[in-house]
Amino acid sequence: MTEFTPLASLAGGGLIGLAAVLLMAFNGRVAGMSGILGGVIPPLASDWAWRAAFLVGAIAAPAMILAFSDYAIGFDSPVPTPWLVIGGLIVGVGITYGSGCTSGHGVCGMARLSLRSICATLTFMASTAVTVFVVRHVLGGF
Repeated sequence: MTEFTPLASLAGGGLIGLAAVLLMAFNGRVAGMSGILGGVIPPLASDWAWRAAFLVGAIAAPAMILAFSDYAIGFDSPVPTPWLVIGGLIVGVGITYGSGCTSGHGVCGMARLSLRSICATLTFMASTAVTVFVVRHVLGGF
């Protein structure tokens, strides 16, 4: 069962939104993680520096919270590791064919009222609902 944390979730969502707005305002770029990562590997892009800085910040900020507070992030998955790897590869294929990930489409694209992003986000959410239903109710859950 997932722990319900509305205040922490609201704060996190607000920070993601703020980061997306600031990146668009100062760099004219969409804060989609797959696009940002794709521009860092390999390091050939002319705008490599801001992409690398964004990713370092996305890793360093949670690391600093863990280092300077007693807050701990627990992770326990009942799903076997090979299934997680397969799921990650499927997501990678999906973001390639969908021209972006949930952060790019769901946060930035929908904020710009992009029809493509709205359709992509609806597809993500429908796929998620079907997957959860199948895993929990058809396959017996984990």
